[in-house]
Amino acid sequence: MTFIKSISGFRGTIGGKAGDNLTPQDVVACTAAYGQWLLGRELPPRVVIGRDARRSGELISQLVSSTLRAMGIDVIDLGLSTTPTVEVAVPLENAGGGIMLTASHNPEQWNALKLLNEKGEFISAEDGRTVLQLLADGQIEYADVDHLGTYVQKDGYIQRHVEMILELPYVLTDAIRAHKYKVVVDPVNSTGALAVPALLEALGCEVVLINGEPNGFFAHNPEPLPEHLTELSQQVVLQKAHLGISVDPDVDRLALVCEDGSMFGEEYTLVAAADYVLQHKPGNTVSNLSSTRALRDITLQHGGQHYASAVGEVNVVQKMKETGAVIGGEGNGGVILPDLHYGRDALVGIALILSALAQSGRSLSALRARYPNYYMRKGKIQLEGLDVDAILEWLKHRYAHARLDTTDGLKIDLDEGWIHLRKSNTEPIVRIYTESTSEVLAEHLADKVRSDIQEFLRQ
Repeated sequence: MTFIKSISGFRGTIGGKAGDNLTPQDVVACTAAYGQWLLGRELPPRVVIGRDARRSGELISQLVSSTLRAMGIDVIDLGLSTTPTVEVAVPLENAGGGIMLTASHNPEQWNALKLLNEKGEFISAEDGRTVLQLLADGQIEYADVDHLGTYVQKDGYIQRHVEMILELPYVLTDAIRAHKYKVVVDPVNSTGALAVPALLEALGCEVVLINGEPNGFFAHNPEPLPEHLTELSQQVVLQKAHLGISVDPDVDRLALVCEDGSMFGEEYTLVAAADYVLQHKPGNTVSNLSSTRALRDITLQHGGQHYASAVGEVNVVQKMKETGAVIGGEGNGGVILPDLHYGRDALVGIALILSALAQSGRSLSALRARYPNYYMRKGKIQLEGLDVDAILEWLKHRYAHARLDTTDGLKIDLDEGWIHLRKSNTEPIVRIYTESTSEVLAEHLADKVRSDIQEFLRQ
């Protein structure tokens, strides 16, 4: 059982002991701290909330809504929704903030409160620290009976989100409709079952839906990694589809399967989307330190500059604003298009990829073949009993000959590839990512750094 409090929100497992898990007491306390932060700013006392299809979602939503209303904050409830849809809705509703109830790729026993500011973006690190301090202090002020917040449910925002995507100048709606793409969609029994077909049908696609009941019983591990997408791969081939689409439970990550059942690679979702956008709107790009080098290569080919940020959507967005990036995101399948909003959005990623296919006339596998081949290994080690800071400091000396970046953990950039070690923001683990020009080299780098860590621990 786990409860993680971070600058971007609160995440934990349902049930168990208060203070150690995401229990009702903890949900109320965390929501109240966010509400107190909101009330301390000169912003409308109004919050947009939404949730993915987790079985705990309705209960958590009621707790969040009641707590905000008790503080005199009005609540606009989108119900079953997606993270990018809530992000879009916040400024449209002139709200002071938003809360999306989702634990993203975590299994169904988890849930979380993702905290948004008045722009529909994740709150900053500074604001996150303020919320954490308010939670620690517990000095919460509630409204009297004459000033309780109101509550309203609003439907239709997923459709509005879809319409905003279709209005983007480089989404080639007519060309996509002309191709009549057949698409297999796996939304892992969450709200992607509502949002992804709505977009695809608006684009004239034939949709084959698997695991399409938004009931929160995830049909497989909800993280859209190749090992979890075997059913999708099989169905793409069986249905003779043009491609397969997988999204995580809150629809901010996008993974693709090619027409032959092969994996497009979640790292290449952003690469392909960026390649297409840069053809229409040249400029800079941003991805995090754990993302593939391929985005840098593509950006340079288009005459732009690529910049790397610390891991985390808020960090990517900050770097995008600093550099005027026209597109950015994270290598986990997260595409951020500022022309729509500053948030990872699987729906806009789908529209961009389909536009790239329609424009080029290529199959998805042929599109993938255009990009440089890098191979990534993603691993992790448990934090328990480890002094991570000491390990990273020791590795800095071990790899003093390499190009080192300590923006977020430690990234070791070598001629044959790179290694990135960092504490996870969402799980009690250290992530170890490596990338090189071959699977063997990527595996070798991962084994090498694990061996180095073991040597340190034996000292």
